[in-house]
Amino acid sequence: MATQSSAAPEAPLAAGAAGPQAWFTLVVLCFVYVINFLDRQLLSILAKPIQDTLNVSDGQLGLIGGLYFALFYCILAIPVGWIADRTNRVHLLSVACALWSAATMACGLAANYTQLVIARMTVGVGEAGGVPPSYAIIADYFPPGRRGTALGFYNLGPPIGAALGVAFGASIAAAFSWRLAFIVLGAVGVITALIVAVFVREPKRGGLDRPDAAPATKAGFFSTFAMFFSHPTLVLMALGGGATQFITYGLGNFTVLFLMREKGMALEEVAVWFALLVGVGMSGGIFLSGRLVDIFTRRSKQAYALLPAISLVFAAPLYVAFVWAPEWRLALLFLIGPTVLNYFYLSSSVTLVQQEVRPDQRVMAGALLLLVMNLIGLGLGPTFVGAVSDYLKPTHPDNSLQMALYALAPFYLVAVVIFFWLAARLRRESRAAQGAV
Repeated sequence: MATQSSAAPEAPLAAGAAGPQAWFTLVVLCFVYVINFLDRQLLSILAKPIQDTLNVSDGQLGLIGGLYFALFYCILAIPVGWIADRTNRVHLLSVACALWSAATMACGLAANYTQLVIARMTVGVGEAGGVPPSYAIIADYFPPGRRGTALGFYNLGPPIGAALGVAFGASIAAAFSWRLAFIVLGAVGVITALIVAVFVREPKRGGLDRPDAAPATKAGFFSTFAMFFSHPTLVLMALGGGATQFITYGLGNFTVLFLMREKGMALEEVAVWFALLVGVGMSGGIFLSGRLVDIFTRRSKQAYALLPAISLVFAAPLYVAFVWAPEWRLALLFLIGPTVLNYFYLSSSVTLVQQEVRPDQRVMAGALLLLVMNLIGLGLGPTFVGAVSDYLKPTHPDNSLQMALYALAPFYLVAVVIFFWLAARLRRESRAAQGAV
């Protein structure tokens, strides 16, 4: 079996503390992730002025923010992950950051929908080299027992990026134009790429793992691919994350448009109140879940699945209340719960996959995790919401987007069932391992 044993005890290094270089690297990588998600979210944040300028429908927005972007982002992440497992991951990350940032600037120069689609796809090409190498770099800077917290900190990138994107993107668009927002924030990413290339060091692969965890030879592309998809634990985690992302990306790509068009919120109000909600709510949920993963998985591996399952059970009714709320203030109040609870799956999924595979498989395994989650969530979630909204527009001209967002609610049940299924499997694995000792 190519994976580490599920029952194997953690290495003594689990109790060790990470050094200053590890924390510096983590902060820089988190900022790269901020830029990554900020650039990715600009399209949804500025959906209303983009619609007004380029005359695009909800369905077209769903495609460009979902399927078109995800096809390049997810599929290219696999060969990029395989290459990164064999080359300098830091250099690859720097080049990827520069590419997606330049493509973000190109989005601001698009004169029509086709040009915007091409620029957006190029953003996906660049971002394919962003997250998987970062996961593996962090896993080689932080020992087992500290990785949940470290990856939880790293995963603050999306909420911070989304919040800054809302705050700065909406503010720049309100004061000047949506085009300038893309150009300015893309330029920040190009500068960040240079910082990564100069200041971040490549760590030793598997240097903090058990000596028997790292093989003498490099893992093959097809062997790693086969290992991942023949490992039920990894597949179930990826499917549970994908079902959850179907909700988060389906909602996230249309939240600002929904609040402005159907709840009466102004762009200036979005820049303040929605930015605060995203920044505090998502950050709190992701970081808290990272800490809880480290605490509860010391007692039982089931916590990797139970934490996201329980969080989604509480999030579902609050999500429905958010969609129902008659005006934006009450809607934002209800949205606090899902914003915190919808993201508990992220730290669990990333940490479990990084723990289960060998050090030389980590980048590609992380890429395969993102492939499944993002093809389902990022690729299909926004596409589904946009298509349903367009379909219902003739019969519900004033609230077609509201009806489309209601249609996301059943996917909470799908995700919860998958995570409880995974918890049952992890329990059986633990009992089998104890019986073998």
